Amino acid sequence: MAANELPDPAVYQLPVVIERNRRTVERSFWKKLLRVAGRIPFAEDLAAAYFCATDPKTPTRVKGILLAALAYFVMPVDLIPDFVAGFGFTDDAAVLATAIGLVSGHVKERHHVRARAALGLPEPDVEE
Repeated sequence: MAANELPDPAVYQLPVVIERNRRTVERSFWKKLLRVAGRIPFAEDLAAAYFCATDPKTPTRVKGILLAALAYFVMPVDLIPDFVAGFGFTDDAAVLATAIGLVSGHVKERHHVRARAALGLPEPDVEE
């Protein structure tokens, strides 16, 4: 490694952080999402991110980014408390949008299909 290069965090830290976030998401994600889904316009995106993060075909780096965003969503303490009317989920939406923006090519239609099914949402009309 050259003197001006930073060490690769995946080598010494990333697997532990990803696993911690995976456990956090596994424990709390669906319970919280189903409780608030009707109040947030990005519920499908959250669920699609979950299905992408748990997809064995998704690269580890992408899983790490998505699991971090999903863990932020379920954490009880965040920048703007979720109970603040009108603003409570704006920080969660921003974190998710940033994460999805970084890995958008990996969140596939199959993840959205599973998300809509899990949330009981209809499939969109497809115009020919």
